[in-house]
Amino acid sequence: MGVRFEDFLTQEFDVQGGNIVDEYLKRRGWKEGAQTKAYMKALRTSVMSLYEVSDIVPGKSLMARDLIRGGEPVAVSEGTATQTLKQWDRIAARIVPVLGKNIFAGGLLPYTPQATDALFDGLRQVFGKKGAKKLPAVADQDLQSVASMFSLSWLFDTLDRAMGLPPMQNSDGDDLTFHDVRFPLTNGVAQKDVAAQMNAIPAMAQENAKFWNWLDAKPNGRKKEKQANAFSFDATMDSGLRVLGNVELKGRFLHLSTNSVARAEKGTVLIRKALGDIVGTPLTEIRTVEQMMAERPPSERGEATSEVPPEIAEQVVHQFMDRQYRETLDQTVGMLGNKTPRQAAKSAAGRQKVAEWLKYLENQSAKQAGPTDPMATYSFEWMWKELGVHDLRR
Repeated sequence: MGVRFEDFLTQEFDVQGGNIVDEYLKRRGWKEGAQTKAYMKALRTSVMSLYEVSDIVPGKSLMARDLIRGGEPVAVSEGTATQTLKQWDRIAARIVPVLGKNIFAGGLLPYTPQATDALFDGLRQVFGKKGAKKLPAVADQDLQSVASMFSLSWLFDTLDRAMGLPPMQNSDGDDLTFHDVRFPLTNGVAQKDVAAQMNAIPAMAQENAKFWNWLDAKPNGRKKEKQANAFSFDATMDSGLRVLGNVELKGRFLHLSTNSVARAEKGTVLIRKALGDIVGTPLTEIRTVEQMMAERPPSERGEATSEVPPEIAEQVVHQFMDRQYRETLDQTVGMLGNKTPRQAAKSAAGRQKVAEWLKYLENQSAKQAGPTDPMATYSFEWMWKELGVHDLRR
């Protein structure tokens, strides 16, 4: 909303007092200080553009290169965004000169590669010739007239990603919701008594003394029609029988684990009928896919849990990345038109693509869990030099 408000402040409407900033300063400017008025005047004529950031000094400044209008990167004094921005991030913003310094206006939109492509596609349709692959030179006043394209490109991309995980179902066509049904053992009942009753259930295949797979009666297909774009998940045994759930004895509880409401209800009925009064009324815990992912142990989320000294871990990771990227220099890359980086670097147009590819690698590496993560501290400097494109690293 802040970005759209700034778009509004720069517009010239076909009425008397056609710009809101001019009108405000005319009527109420006497209430504002010199710096505020200077900022408002600069914002009034500012232009929204897409910038690539580099040379970030957290809490102080960065360099911003205009990806639409071109030119050399400019220094921007910035205290807040520099705390989170990474090398080669792309942002839609307005750079405003105030009292001898360049600063960002209040609104910044972080751009993904997908949002960048969408924006340039839109700008080519507006300013380029039909079928044009390159964006022609765009005047400031023309760019100002399409300011809304920046927020819309960002918004559509953000909404796509904010939709979260695609629908997930089991092979019955039921939405995935993980159920842990806990049956308390009745006083005086031992685990061996429960195990004996469990082994008498035909659908229960025992894995060990305390664990059973609950199997479908026979291999069969989906019972419900699959939801469009949904992912289907389930486990099967070597025999082809589907695993509907797992049952495990833990202390004074018998746990039934399933991945849908229907299976939890069916399994509960099955166990209560077979075990009768040797188990009590069950309690059920339900978790969604998102909750299950959030509860993964740190090691599965990519967080460091190893007791290996950080400097040793960094050395090992960097050596591995060296080997991987050295091999990549002689492998075809989609971003380079299915040429190898060495092949692409032999032409002027290819050199530009190689630079964009290297920036992408650096940017993704810099966005690892923390600034001390071995992936985040890896230096791609050698690749720029070896491919002969170091002059484009700006």
